[in-house]
Amino acid sequence: MVAAPEIVELPRRRSPLRAALVAMRPRQWSKNLLVFAGLVFAAKLGEPLRWLEACVCFVAYCAISSAAYLANDVRDRHDDRLHPVKRSRPIARGELSPRSALTLATVLAVAAPLLLAPLGIGSVLLVLAFAALQAGYTLRLKHVVLLDVLTISALFVVRAAAGAEAVDVRISPWLLLCTALLALFLALAKRRGELVLVGAGRTPGRPVLDGYSLELVDQLTGIVASGTVIAYAVYTLTAGHSRALLATVPFVVFGVFRYLLLIHRYDIGEEPEQVLLKDVPILLAVAGWIVTAAAILALT
Repeated sequence: MVAAPEIVELPRRRSPLRAALVAMRPRQWSKNLLVFAGLVFAAKLGEPLRWLEACVCFVAYCAISSAAYLANDVRDRHDDRLHPVKRSRPIARGELSPRSALTLATVLAVAAPLLLAPLGIGSVLLVLAFAALQAGYTLRLKHVVLLDVLTISALFVVRAAAGAEAVDVRISPWLLLCTALLALFLALAKRRGELVLVGAGRTPGRPVLDGYSLELVDQLTGIVASGTVIAYAVYTLTAGHSRALLATVPFVVFGVFRYLLLIHRYDIGEEPEQVLLKDVPILLAVAGWIVTAAAILALT
């Protein structure tokens, strides 16, 4: 006897304006807060002009990121309709036409370097490199095993470097390495979440997932998690401000361990931003890290 197909009730249809906003994925803009890292760790918190420059950089990277999301969703709209989560995206649901999405993406992509032009050629080149990486990821790299997660990691490094360039401060290579490893950790966790969904038969697998297995991803995740903690600990010991930053390491260790617990016990991780923004223990760890680091930087 053939089982009846599952009927899923989709949310009410959104207006074109709201659909465009949702398709830009504003929840993902939290990733671009990384552009403030250079300003914070250079202890230039009392300089309003640098804050303005960092805010301009943040807006520009939100724009270029949203342009990439729109282009990606246009390209993947047919596959997204078969996915239990992605089928609710505006382009996949037909709430935003591919033509309108690409027009909006073009406007955002042009606006980003124009916003950064007053900050210097370095800032413009970095945002263009970011756009090129995003385009490469959308068109090809997300289908190549290992290069897909490494590209995601590189995008986070560009964000951190761009923030430092925008406000004209030096950023520690160890902090950039820590950024790269943490982003790689989250990207691997995302792949793990996708593998779990495919294994449960809840979604068709993307071709790139054929090159991964739960065992491989778990091994890579463990290695990268360890590297993240070590890189951050070395950064705190080599930072020019104070070795007291070593006191912030326990917050990083707890956050990484907590995330590992969640992805193994509850098989989550496909939507990292949802976990990071909704899990109370992780939010408390982040808050503790911010308060402790701010106090140390302010006092030293």
